[in-house]
Amino acid sequence: MTTVEFAAEEGVRFAARASGLLATFTTRGVLAPSDTAVARRLGRLGREDDEEVLLAAALAVRALRAGSVCLGLADVDRVVLTEDGTLDDTSDLPWPADPAAWEARLAASRLTAPGGPLRLDDGLLWLDRYRRQEDEVHADLTARAVATPPPVDHDRLRAALDRLFAGAAPDDHQRLACAVATLRWTAVIAGGPGTGKTTTVSRLLAVLRDQDPTCRIALAAPTGKAAARLGEAVSAEALPADDRARVGTVEASTIHRLLGSRADTSSRFKHDRHRRLPHDVVIVDETSMVSLTLMARLLEAVRDDARVVLVGDPDQLAPVEAGAVLGDLVSAPELGPARPDPETLAAVGCTARPDPNGVVRLDRNYRNNADIAALARAIRAGDGDEVLRCLRAAPSLDFVESVDLTEREPAGLAALREEVVSGAREVAAAARTGDASRALFAGEEHRLLCAHRRGPYGVARWAAQVDRWLDEDGGVDADREAGVVWWPGRPLLVTENDYDLGLYNGDTGVVVARGARTVAVFGRGDVPLELPPALLGDVTGVNAMTVHRAQGSQYSTVTVLLPPPESPLLTRELLYTAVTRARDRVRVVGSPEAVRAAVDRPISRASGFARHR
Repeated sequence: MTTVEFAAEEGVRFAARASGLLATFTTRGVLAPSDTAVARRLGRLGREDDEEVLLAAALAVRALRAGSVCLGLADVDRVVLTEDGTLDDTSDLPWPADPAAWEARLAASRLTAPGGPLRLDDGLLWLDRYRRQEDEVHADLTARAVATPPPVDHDRLRAALDRLFAGAAPDDHQRLACAVATLRWTAVIAGGPGTGKTTTVSRLLAVLRDQDPTCRIALAAPTGKAAARLGEAVSAEALPADDRARVGTVEASTIHRLLGSRADTSSRFKHDRHRRLPHDVVIVDETSMVSLTLMARLLEAVRDDARVVLVGDPDQLAPVEAGAVLGDLVSAPELGPARPDPETLAAVGCTARPDPNGVVRLDRNYRNNADIAALARAIRAGDGDEVLRCLRAAPSLDFVESVDLTEREPAGLAALREEVVSGAREVAAAARTGDASRALFAGEEHRLLCAHRRGPYGVARWAAQVDRWLDEDGGVDADREAGVVWWPGRPLLVTENDYDLGLYNGDTGVVVARGARTVAVFGRGDVPLELPPALLGDVTGVNAMTVHRAQGSQYSTVTVLLPPPESPLLTRELLYTAVTRARDRVRVVGSPEAVRAAVDRPISRASGFARHR
């Protein structure tokens, strides 16, 4: 059991005995009981009683919970999001006044000595485990970058690219991505929703199988939902007949399943540096959601002579766990020789050039409408004026300003209420007649997204608000009687993977009538998956959803409820991820100040990746 796992189980007991700075910061909510427990345990193991050293250790654990790999001593976040969704500025607490003096005390501690549980380097503090993982990821990626490139038949590659991208310009970035991923051991296909990442992956499979018909390819994603969608999308992609035959049946799995779980540990896998994966190519979708720990375990398990292709959107929200490896890699300088060189690319018919580390950004949008694409570009560029101009002027964007979302019945949300209620009516009508496909389609037309889970801007409050609107409307749930759980039209959100049933955390569905009984249906390509409701495990409603949970999904219309400008959850990545969930229309509810705060605040995840420069 790791120190952090031990603390999670024993945190409350340890925290109750905390004193001094740890007690002060825990009582105020800056630290969780588990943070305090880890610091106290480390202090006992290292015979350390310096309160500022123990505070730094606890804050380093807190940073992990917030997604950072390490703690920047000079830039500690002092704003706390409380349980009820309000904000607390804790600048009045006895924070160490001088970061340099704080660093000196840490440097003198046994905890940061060689072999100690903490690592200190140029104002950054890690738990040793995460520093080692970061070093391993950087070393593995560097070794792959400096190795002799894979053998490739350039004439055959050019012919395959000409066939699969017939009519495309020589500077087409999808063509370039396929070439780079064939010519390098490691490549990154980056792009927002609707830019053709899945299409590119499908054609890359055909290119690689054209080079080697026996090539063993693994498709993976960090979540079961993402893996299922990847497999479906790649299988449905139109390819020339011979290329489709070469690609054959395509299946995808979670990264955890690919690596193989072990009964004796939750942090290691069957495949590792000593028992490598048998595949010649490993393609990972939704890589922006892959944590540092999982990326370290994946890279160590891949053979040195196997290609790795990372696919994702580096501008989206990073994983819930610590680390943002895709973003680190995209922004890193070249880790090895600049490959492939211009002459090699010209030989295979490509005039465009990749970014460092084999990164190819797909910049043409095939799915979102022009208004949403322009809004997304402005958000990515950090241009608050342009974002507000788009929201106020574009026909398919709706900016609902100056609404007090803390009121029980906020004024100004009539259009949102009507959209939610009419959508529920349509779902219920289709479900009562047994039309599963139409019920599922209607259920995915609109999604209400929140930044917070709790409080006046959170999912819990707005899910209840939607319930009140539906109750007041009447007729939407007319078939629901007292005590009836599975009424036709009930929306479903799966919150736990069930591999036996083929359901994954984040899957959405609806209850549909089948004569005198009901079934739960979930979207699976052209043929919905139907299951008896009694077999379902953890499911909940889907009246509102966090932006994080919606990541990887697409809806016709999205409504985004923005918290106040001070909210630490309100970031550029959150706003970008939220609006790019929509294909046709976006409604943003919040103040202009909240929009500007989001655009001006890119996520700051402390990482030591840059120290290798």
